[in-house]
Amino acid sequence: MLLIDTDPGVDDALALLMAYAHADVAALTIAAGNVGLAHTVTNALRLTELVAQNTPVFAGCAEPLVLPAADAAFVHGEDGFGDAELPLPRRSAEIEHAALALIRLTRERPGALTLVALGPLTNLALALRLDPSLPQRVARLVIMGGAVTGRGNTSVPAEFNIGFDPEAAHIVFSAWPQFELVDWEATLRHGIAMERFEALLAAGDARARLYDAISRKIRVFMRERGRPGLVLADALAMAVVLAPDCVTRAEHRHVAIELSGSLTRGATVVDWDGRSGKAPNARIVLELDQSRFESLIAGALGVG
Repeated sequence: MLLIDTDPGVDDALALLMAYAHADVAALTIAAGNVGLAHTVTNALRLTELVAQNTPVFAGCAEPLVLPAADAAFVHGEDGFGDAELPLPRRSAEIEHAALALIRLTRERPGALTLVALGPLTNLALALRLDPSLPQRVARLVIMGGAVTGRGNTSVPAEFNIGFDPEAAHIVFSAWPQFELVDWEATLRHGIAMERFEALLAAGDARARLYDAISRKIRVFMRERGRPGLVLADALAMAVVLAPDCVTRAEHRHVAIELSGSLTRGATVVDWDGRSGKAPNARIVLELDQSRFESLIAGALGVG
């Protein structure tokens, strides 16, 4: 069963549709990131209504732990869903804070939950500060974040989720003994041809129609930048969660977060050659089966 911490977000939306199509979802904990917290919570509620699930949604941190950070509304739209003018959800978020929900839910189901972190790690870091024993109760942690050789998408070396709240990422990477990392560079290697993706949207059901509407802006953004296809970071991470055997190449390395560099704040620093003497804390996903990835997306959009 999945416990998903996220900041929906267009690519988060596809990842959530994949989760609902192929697994059970215990709860959604929501942070600010792609856009502000009010929008990310609203978008999470919209998605639960679309798939007719009463999954509890817990609002969390509205800003990074230490320093302010710019959102990604220029990519995702001011509302995070492509400014598609969707109706407001009828449901409301739970009263409990997301960080407290992470602690409580893992205590109620020790060893039974896979934690999937698709956004900035602010909620998870706060939960760890409140309860350092949290990792002992989580079966598996999969993080979408980082740029393992320094090819970022926010600054030169920093990926958005880590760069938005580097202190939170530092807390999580330092405290969690073993996690799986699906980084930005892996998503660049696993883009989906735009024609193929738009054919899936045309063939799908109501989920595909919603995703078509909210992804129009980001598809224009990708085309304008000459991307060979649609890059779907959170969906790639969710594929690793749902089908672990789709990973065809991965390496175990120690990964740390740079906090103070004037040019490198938010960088994921990978000890590729074991120079630090520190034990590996991350299984870095480098390649996966593209056809399996695309089949999981097709199922999430109601194709086939």
